[in-house]
Formats: sequence, structure tokens, C-alpha cells
Amino acid sequence: MARVIHVFRHPDRFVSGTVGEPGDRTFYLQASSESRLVSVTLEKQQLSVLCERLTSLLEEVASRFDTEVPATAPEELTDTDPLDVPVEEEFRVGTMGLGWDAESNAVVIELLAITDGEVDESIVLDDTEEGPDAVRVFLSPAHARAFAERAERVINAGRKPCPLCNEPLDPEGHICPRQNGYRRENPFGEG
Repeated sequence: MARVIHVFRHPDRFVSGTVGEPGDRTFYLQASSESRLVSVTLEKQQLSVLCERLTSLLEEVASRFDTEVPATAPEELTDTDPLDVPVEEEFRVGTMGLGWDAESNAVVIELLAITDGEVDESIVLDDTEEGPDAVRVFLSPAHARAFAERAERVINAGRKPCPLCNEPLDPEGHICPRQNGYRRENPFGEG
């Protein structure tokens, strides 16, 4: 079966978001343009890495290509709306690609479906017929900055960290490894 590549050259919207309660959230990336909507799932850690690498790429683009990159997202590009519905998974992300298209002055993000075998790096950002399905999005530097800032907010909107071990606190309780299930007795007999 031929590979399906969903290309969004000027998306109306490209955002990250979640479905579910903190501690049991499913992370999505969603691209839309006119009547097309594509949602893919990924792990929180993948979103974090994408956000980190995207921020680094924007810094490099500003210095190497003399391209104007805003330090923060312009207010009009800040998107706090929920994901568009219906949220239907097209595929689960396995491999991600990130690049700069100097011709169109755009950041290119490619998300490839998870596969059983290893993905040959040569198919990332390529239109070959063989390989996993993909979503390819082109973003201006300002839109890329807005995407990264929203992704940070989505990542940090989860469970609060334990003040002792920094692990996420669950609503139903937390077994803290720093306390090791042991409470020292006060030698003065006080609680």
C-alpha cells in the first residue's frame, strides 16, 4: 500500500493538546487547513523533545540565515483553544524530523507513523513511495515560536511535582521514594 503524506504548507492551525485527566492524558498534535483535520498521538517526552529542538532550531535560523525570529510568540498567534473535534488518531508518531526550508523561510516538521522496523533516515522529509505515513507541516518562524510556547504550556499542565522527589503527584496519593515508606521517630516523643 502506498504511503500517505499529509502536507500542510500554510496550516490554519498546528497545535499540541491533550485528552484526559492529568496522569492519564493522551498527547496529540493536530494540523488543520480549511476542511482538513489530521490528529496524531505522541508521547509527552516526544512533545518535549520536539519543543526543545524547535526552540534550538529557531535560534540557529536567526543567527545563521539572518531571518527574523521573534523571541516570544506574537499575541495574535497565541492559541489557547482546545483541540478541534472530532479528535481521531490518524497514527501514533514514531519518528520526527525537523528542518529549515530556506526557499520558503519556513520550519518544516515531519511526523512519521510508528513502524515495526527501523526507519531509514533518508525517507524523513522525502516524498518516496515507500515508508510510513507522515504529516508534514510548514510554519513561519513566528508560528513555530507560538507552537513551541503552547507545547510548553501543555506539557506543564499535568500533575504537580512532589516537593521532595519531584515525581508527579497523583490525585489518589503518592509513594515518595525519598521517604522510602519510613518515618523517623522523634526522640522527644513528639509527633
